[in-house]
Amino acid sequence: MAESIRSFIAIELPGTIKRELTDLEALLKKRCPDVVKWVAPEGIHLTLKFLGAVDADRIDEVKMGMDEAVSGLAPFGLEVQEVGAFPNLNRVQVIWVGVKGELDKLMYLQKQVESNMEQLGFPREERAFTAHLTLGRVRNYTSPDDRRKIGQVLGQTSFASANSIKVESVNLMKSQLTPQGAIYTRLYAAGLKSEGSA
Repeated sequence: MAESIRSFIAIELPGTIKRELTDLEALLKKRCPDVVKWVAPEGIHLTLKFLGAVDADRIDEVKMGMDEAVSGLAPFGLEVQEVGAFPNLNRVQVIWVGVKGELDKLMYLQKQVESNMEQLGFPREERAFTAHLTLGRVRNYTSPDDRRKIGQVLGQTSFASANSIKVESVNLMKSQLTPQGAIYTRLYAAGLKSEGSA
């Protein structure tokens, strides 16, 4: 029986943005009721496709599918700005930071990844893809009142990163769940190439 690896495909963030998100989280932690499970900033990334448990002997297929998904795509830029929540600010479940910039290219890239992974047998995501970075999740037992309070805090918090993300590769990430939180390891990077560069 092959080992299975809990994995997903994502765009990693530069350290400068992770530091800004660390400061943003620290600010929100002070202002929000203590019912949020915050994501460690070093673990924040832009997920394009969650694969789940993948047999170790299928990782090469996934890598090939990723290479195919990025072929012909040149590097592009994204901005990180605005704080929000799913499903909305009155019933906060997930706290996020928005992603702007060359979203048409990001959407195209995500569609390519999604369809290539579907061909390998990974089920298509039912929900439409929204570009966001998850900062935290509100615990299930949280009262509607506390959810609204968090929404008010988010509504009053403005955030725009001074740095941008240059998307030059798409990464296959391994996620190990530990009591201290998830540990992420990059298993593979499929590079985007500018036209004319070998």
